[in-house]
Amino acid sequence: MSRIAFTNATVVLSDKLAEGLVVVIDDDKIVEVSPAADLKGNEHVVDSAGCYISPGLIDMHIHGSGDYLIDSGPEALADLCKLLPKYGVTSFTPTVCPLPKGKDAELLALLAGVRSEGSEILGFHMEGPFLTQTGALSEDALGQADPDRVRALIEAGKPYPVIFSIAPDFENIEELLPIMTAGGKIPAFITHTTANVAQTQAAIELGARHGTHFYDVFYAPEMTDGGVRPCGAVEAILADERCSVDFILDGEHVDPVAVEMALRCKGPDRVCLITDANVGAGNPPGRYMFGNEAVEFAYPGGPARLTENSSHPGGLAGSGLTMNQAVKNAAKMLSCDLPQIIRMASTNPAKTLRQDDHKGKIETGYDADFIIMDKDLTVMQTWIAGEKKYQIPS
Repeated sequence: MSRIAFTNATVVLSDKLAEGLVVVIDDDKIVEVSPAADLKGNEHVVDSAGCYISPGLIDMHIHGSGDYLIDSGPEALADLCKLLPKYGVTSFTPTVCPLPKGKDAELLALLAGVRSEGSEILGFHMEGPFLTQTGALSEDALGQADPDRVRALIEAGKPYPVIFSIAPDFENIEELLPIMTAGGKIPAFITHTTANVAQTQAAIELGARHGTHFYDVFYAPEMTDGGVRPCGAVEAILADERCSVDFILDGEHVDPVAVEMALRCKGPDRVCLITDANVGAGNPPGRYMFGNEAVEFAYPGGPARLTENSSHPGGLAGSGLTMNQAVKNAAKMLSCDLPQIIRMASTNPAKTLRQDDHKGKIETGYDADFIIMDKDLTVMQTWIAGEKKYQIPS
């Protein structure tokens, strides 16, 4: 592929918006980010029409979108990969719901055979079975400490890494975390828990250093001294500078003030946005089947809620968010500028996933994964590995 130079854009850098820069890609890499005067004359020039050029969005926690549910199998995942560029997602970690032992590895092996024609798969996220609270998940989320099961899932996910979400109060989790994290090389997430401070700190020491859909299914320990609010996983994670967190910013899963507090506690580099999107996200409001349960979306981008015939009517079951909507919500709900919002939606997820040496920034040497957004933050184009994978219909 010839060199392509993107001109007339506002480039979203990690700490500022930059005017007058040209982004040059060659094959699948960004090769220059420089003033227009530095063009060599052998580039194909694309006029960005005054739009933003931003790192591509990275979704670390997503179950599905549109008509596709990852748990349905490899065809659904392949179709989801093709859909996600519409929402500015250049890479993601598909999230798999708990299944009985053996069935989970069987499904994961099938999913790992998918080769994306759109958004890049960075690994698989197993939300269970090493949790202590189900939330909207099935009882299969509450498994037993079984090192062989962990190893089987890791093997099934190859060639991709497998990221486990765990509860620090899961019995004997300390036996599993060194296997899950490969001695600290792969992140482990914390969620679906009532852990106390000591349990959470122990898990953090063993490599579980990210809280996913933070505040949701993070219960405080039982109050034992009247009037004394107990501290638990939330406080332990916020207090540890090694930990990062992510939020479902749809206005209902968590009050935006919690995101603001996390930014004060964690700083600009350790707060992320996710969707936790369910089947139906991005589609018109209505009812969609999530496994054997029906979920309903009352409005675009709103939470997925279980219906009246479900086990927990009205209960939250993921969201209808897409990552581009999460970015727009952050601009409306938080006191953040655009560079900080893009950090939360791209740069920081890349760091959490240990991909930050080549993803999440508009810098020379980084992957040519980026989006072009208009001033209303609408995704106009999505480029992945130097190829245009989405163009908004004219």
